[in-house]
Amino acid sequence: MNILLVYPRCLQERVSSHDDTVVPMGLFSIGAVLMEQGHEVTVVNEYDLDPSRMTPQKVLQEKQPDIMGVSVFNANRFGAMEWARAAKEVLPGCTTVFGGVAATFLWEHLLDQCPALDCIVLGEGEVTFAALVDRLEGAKAGTCSAGLKDIPGLAIRHQGRPVQTPPRPFIRDLDSLPMAARYFTYDHLSLSRGCPGNCTFCGSPRFWQRKVRFHSARYFVDEMEMLYRKGVRFFYVSDDTFTMKKSLVLEVCQEIVNRKLDISWYAISRVDCVDENILYWMRRAGCIQISFGVESGSAKIRHLLNKNITEEQIIRAFDLTQSFGILARAYFIYACPGETEATIEEHIRLIKRIKPLSVIFYIMHLFPGTAMYEQWQARHHLGDEIWNEPMEDVLYFESDPAMSRDMVLAWGKKLRNAFHTHLPQFALSLQVRENRELSPLHADFLSRLAMTFSHGDYAAIPAVPDKQETARILYQRSLDYGPSPRAYLGLAMLAQQQGDMAGCMDLLTRGLQHFPHDENLHQCMGIALMNQGRFQEALEHFLPFEHTGRSQRFIDICTRKVQETGSKE
Repeated sequence: MNILLVYPRCLQERVSSHDDTVVPMGLFSIGAVLMEQGHEVTVVNEYDLDPSRMTPQKVLQEKQPDIMGVSVFNANRFGAMEWARAAKEVLPGCTTVFGGVAATFLWEHLLDQCPALDCIVLGEGEVTFAALVDRLEGAKAGTCSAGLKDIPGLAIRHQGRPVQTPPRPFIRDLDSLPMAARYFTYDHLSLSRGCPGNCTFCGSPRFWQRKVRFHSARYFVDEMEMLYRKGVRFFYVSDDTFTMKKSLVLEVCQEIVNRKLDISWYAISRVDCVDENILYWMRRAGCIQISFGVESGSAKIRHLLNKNITEEQIIRAFDLTQSFGILARAYFIYACPGETEATIEEHIRLIKRIKPLSVIFYIMHLFPGTAMYEQWQARHHLGDEIWNEPMEDVLYFESDPAMSRDMVLAWGKKLRNAFHTHLPQFALSLQVRENRELSPLHADFLSRLAMTFSHGDYAAIPAVPDKQETARILYQRSLDYGPSPRAYLGLAMLAQQQGDMAGCMDLLTRGLQHFPHDENLHQCMGIALMNQGRFQEALEHFLPFEHTGRSQRFIDICTRKVQETGSKE
């Protein structure tokens, strides 16, 4: 059968959040299962479409699917319903199926509110979706009935009312799933499914029932290598807690090192699930950032959120992680139950102690499927009908008389300002492990961090002080651990900004001695030569990289200038 799998746009436009605009891993996995069974599958990310030229109706007219599956999160549920309506408008015989976190937790609401929706896959989707497709294909061929009541793991309409079929057990052996990388290219991977935690603000405990299952190290690294061969060099490892099973993590990292995969990747973990050996091997294997859910500087609020970690564990995890040259990013949630000016000060005190190099501050939102949402519903006698309104989530503070919008906005500003004003101090106080094997990785880490101050995210934030001096010191420290093309480039650009062209040229020359094939160094050198009117010499730095397209504009200018000079002579 011809199957279209869709990830719709969110209700509100995203400015910078990568995670909200990429196709969920589960959609690719479902697509792989269906393709292994011989079906034709197309995956569409609406964020890749130009809305002025390619509407859902046009996509459906072009693809002509028999079945359309839509991945639904709270934020894109209106987009999902728009796709379902478009399908019934363009192809009345197309079966429309929703799946994903919001579809699982809001199944009754969605079937009530969206007549164009035929059914919902609940929870883990691969086996259930494949069984649904088999049934629909059989019904189309006349070999079986079209009834769906006996397929476990669905939400359907029966006698006009939404009902659930019996639950489907979790897939016991994740390695039994076909590898999606055979059919698709992506950069989000997962070693496991589920989390044993029971945080009240998170939907994972109910979705995955606090059970954790793992791929084997071989499966995971095979998938990574398959994508590497397709040109992917950076990965988001999106497990709830990547380091949950220490022996498996070590096996994965050692396998990456043994296969010589030249990659970088981010991971997510808990502060009570890292140690020196894990961090050493993660860094050796290319990990450059770990995100930790700190959530609050207040032990009382962490207890209310059921985040069972101590301040000592938080401090130890951040100190250890950054000592191995891995950027430790902190997630903080504010405007939580019990939040006050005093607890905001506790946030700031903890931030100053752990010295994170990146922080994401979230206002407490309530989502279906979480314990906090269910408590809020019961307290206010509300049902899921609130999601008829065009909103992505519920802000907790709006129902707490102890907080006001102005108060919460002021807290957010105070937290961000405290982090930004102390950030150079955090960066310059870094102490990395003295280890010969890690030295080139420390050079990479420090130069990467320096670049965020001189030309990256932090360079554009006025509240961050002493950006260029911080970057200069970090670039120099990077070179203390070994040659780094990024450090030479960064220092050269800083010299150029200060009008020190001789220093700029010297740094670029030294960098090219170590990295004669580095395109960024050659391009910077070429531009520096152009600024001195040395167009022929500049061309020699641009032409070797003509095939990449990045230098074509400079090649054209230099070629014209050289020709003009020749004609005058």
